[in-house]
Formats: sequence, structure tokens, C-alpha cells
Amino acid sequence: MSVSSSPVSQSSATPSALAFSHLPLNAAAQANLAQLGYAQMTPVQAASLPAALSGRDLIVQAPTGSGKTAAFGLALLHRLDPSLWQVQAMVLCPTRELADQVTEELRRLARAAGNVKILSLCGGATMRPQRESLAHGAHIVVGTPGRLMDHLEKGSLQLGALNTLVFDEADRMLDMGFYDDMVTVVSQCPPQRQTLLFSATYPEGIAKLSARFLRQPQSITVAAPAAAAKEATAGGAIRQVAFEVTETERLDAVSKLLNHYRPASTLAFCNTKQQCRDLVDVLTAQGFVALALHGDLEQRERDQVLIRFAGRTASVLVATDVAARGLDIEQLEAVINVEVTPDPEVHVHRIGRTGRAGHDGLALSLVSMDEMGRIGRIELAHGMTLPWQPLSDLTPAAGGPLRPAMAMLQILGGRKEKIRPGDVLGALTGEAGFAGSQIGKIKVTEFHTYVAVEAGIAQEAVKRLSAGQLKGRKVKLRLMDDVVR
Repeated sequence: MSVSSSPVSQSSATPSALAFSHLPLNAAAQANLAQLGYAQMTPVQAASLPAALSGRDLIVQAPTGSGKTAAFGLALLHRLDPSLWQVQAMVLCPTRELADQVTEELRRLARAAGNVKILSLCGGATMRPQRESLAHGAHIVVGTPGRLMDHLEKGSLQLGALNTLVFDEADRMLDMGFYDDMVTVVSQCPPQRQTLLFSATYPEGIAKLSARFLRQPQSITVAAPAAAAKEATAGGAIRQVAFEVTETERLDAVSKLLNHYRPASTLAFCNTKQQCRDLVDVLTAQGFVALALHGDLEQRERDQVLIRFAGRTASVLVATDVAARGLDIEQLEAVINVEVTPDPEVHVHRIGRTGRAGHDGLALSLVSMDEMGRIGRIELAHGMTLPWQPLSDLTPAAGGPLRPAMAMLQILGGRKEKIRPGDVLGALTGEAGFAGSQIGKIKVTEFHTYVAVEAGIAQEAVKRLSAGQLKGRKVKLRLMDDVVR
């Protein structure tokens, strides 16, 4: 049980161009991939899937947003027997947000496999509904180490039939102090299993974990962070610009950036929770719709913040690194480093949130004199030079702060009332009379349903839904945002 001494590195020239049709997947799986728009494998998929499908244990170092969920998802589904109603695969994630994303993606990939039940088991939710769901049988569980350990201790989670174990963002779980919990969970897994470990970086704890729990793993490195940063700053998808600021002008400088570049969706990173709160207060006072994401929020509040931002009903999400790790936000136009991180690798993780899936991205950094040393270390670590621009070059566009195009409705009732996204969409486009193009993301949680609608129809949508019915009965709902115009 040792790590391969010669990691397999992924070049950008060959495997990344392979089609999924090259993989030994059945016709139904291939058809589902085609329907989902999966045609060409990403580098991490091309490098890891052949070995994963053959049953090898893997250690894969790849950055966030590289397509790793499909890489391990197709592998664990390949080994799954849908007729056996026992947990056959388990995915450990550092946060509930990442676990929910992984769960949703696995459900999409599993459409071809028939009736496959996938459960998300995370803290912040009551145990009883999770125990009841497990009692009725499940094929795949995705969860955080602490909550998985809780279910194992209470006997509600049985792993006797487990054949695939996945660590997703293993380095982040180690950063958050989950090593002992991870050991406890894995110790209860059958020794004869496949283990797939995915990590953006390779800290000492990864080697320790792999030596203990993986069997002769193959090591694969894809798009190392340093290479990704160099590519991003050398005319790639992400444009980086740095601005020198004093401490007193730092927060106001954020609004200057927003008014000049006018990104529809921005993730702003702060180093502390207090700086997050202060920046949201400043931006809100200036007319922006901004939300904070940090460790002091309760799980319900975190969920609502992420639902609102993903639904594009807020323009700016202000977050700490801990709170934002694992988030995969579609079409994020800009990242702002409100404060420079002391860790060069974290800088790469931050800016890598934008410029994904073929979209251009913008990464802006505010730098005080005290932070110049941090910028120097980032440039040295990644072999690049940041372009600089004076704040005085920024000119506000006409029309004031850019307002979100969407507004969020919250409906009282969710999975407990068997509400599905199609029910809400049907109510809005049927009896309520709105066009499907006016409806955005719909998210159904245990007790609430959230639907993004065009801001211009928000008040009328509340009125018509309140007057009509959803699944044959009246519903209570409210408008969550103040962006209606």
C-alpha cells in the first residue's frame, strides 16, 4: 500500500482530446453522456477514467472545476449494481455545498443506470429524515465526514456492500481538521474496495492517508496550479489586474471596480469574517445587492445565500476562503481579491473560480503597501508578473450600480410536500401565464422551494402564484430580494 513513485502527468496534447466514446461504457451510459452534452473528456477525465474504470486505486491532483466529479462518478457508476439495494459507493466531501453539487451531478450521470438512489448526508440538517431514507435503501451516499461518522455510530449507515470510496477535495478536508473523522469512516469500509482520492494540492496528510488506505495507487497530476496560473496570466481565459490601494480606500475601491467593469456576477474574497461584513455593508449602502458567506452563518443562512447567488439574484458574493472552498458557480464573470492571501496556492484557487467552461474571466486584486511582499511571493511561485493599473483609470459607467436581472421567490413547502422543480415551472408557465424564458433556477430543499424569476415580473409572480395552486393546493410565498423595479 504505497504511493506510486512515478506519477502519471497529463500533457495538454493528447488524452484531453479523446471522446467519451473511447471509454468501455455501455450504450445507455454513452447515450446519456451525449444527451448531457458530454462529448470530449477534460484532461482530468482523460487521464484518470481508463485507470479508474479498470479498478485501480488513484491519487489525482487536479484543480477545482476540472471535471473531476464526472471522472469519479462514471467510475463508481460503472461498478454499481442497481438491483442490489445497499450502499455500494461513498463520496466524502469537505462541505455541504460541495456534497450537494456532487449529488446533483451524480444523479444526472446515473440516469442511464435505472433506479439509482443517491443520498446527501451532511451536517446542518436533522438526522431523522436521513435515517429514514437510509432505511429504505440507497446505492450511493455523498456526505461530510462528521455526519457520515454519526450515521455509522448509530448503525443507520451500513457499508458491507461498499465497493468504491471517493475522497473529493481531500486537501480541504485535512485543512478543516477532518483527518481523524476520515480515518474513523474509512476504517469501517470493506478492505476490498476501490479508493479514488482527488485533491487540488498534495500536503503531507495526503501521503499519510494514501499510505494507510490505498492499495498501490496510481498517481496522476493534471493541470498543476502553478501551470494553470501561468496559463491564465499569459493571455488565457482569465485576465488579471492589480491595483494599489491604501487601507482607508480599500472597501470603496471595490465599488469602483464594480462600477467600471460592471460584471453581472462577482465573488469577492476577504481574509476575515469581519472584513466580509464590513464590505457587504458598504456595498449595500452604495446600491449593490451583496451577500456575505462566512463561518458565522447558520447552515440555513448559508444555503439561502448560495441559492440566491446561484440564481443570479445578487450581484456580489463576499466570502472568506474557508466558506467559499468547493463552490462551483456557473458563469462567474469576476473575482476580486479584496485582500491579498498570504498563500500563493490559495490565490490560484481564488482566481480559478472565473474563466470556466469557455467563458472569459476577470481577476482583480487590491494591494496595499503591506501586501506587496505577498504579491511578490505569488509572482515568484507561479512564474508570472501581475499587470498593474492605477485606481484613477477607473471610470464609473452610466446608470449607477448594476442590479441583478433576477429576483428570488421563497415558497413554503419543499421535498416534504413532494414538490418538484417541474411542479413550480408548470405553475408559473401554466395558470400563472409567464414564459419559460422568464424563469431562472429552481431549488427545492426539505421545507422550502426557491425560484428565480425576472425582476420585472417578481411582484406579479407572487400575486399570481398566491391566487393559484401548486400541486392542487394553495401555497404561501414571499419575495426575498429588494431588487424589484
